[in-house]
Amino acid sequence: MITKPDRNSMRMRRHARVRRNLSGTAECPRLNVYRSNKHIYAQLIDDVNNVTVSSASTKDKELNAAQGGNVEAAKQVGELIAKRAQDNGFKQVVFDRGGYLYHGRVKALAEAAREAGLEF
Repeated sequence: MITKPDRNSMRMRRHARVRRNLSGTAECPRLNVYRSNKHIYAQLIDDVNNVTVSSASTKDKELNAAQGGNVEAAKQVGELIAKRAQDNGFKQVVFDRGGYLYHGRVKALAEAAREAGLEF
């Protein structure tokens, strides 16, 4: 019998492959994206010091997102993470799509963060 590989395990392999060459520093943190069926999460990570600098998600009380698993909510999270990054003094980040394809909610989050002032 042919067994089909699990989607999440394939995503984890893609993410590990990308992470070999991608790292965030104290001056230029890594903007990591995690996408679940109901929510989307974004974190600014300093890999040198192993510290999460800032985070935003559709679960934040600040957003009041009625539904977290759509493109509009992802845009709001992108704007919020860009605002929090600039409050912490970061203008430039390294984008880490987390092994997901760059379309849909991941693309919406990235473009909203760019429009709000982050450079990557």
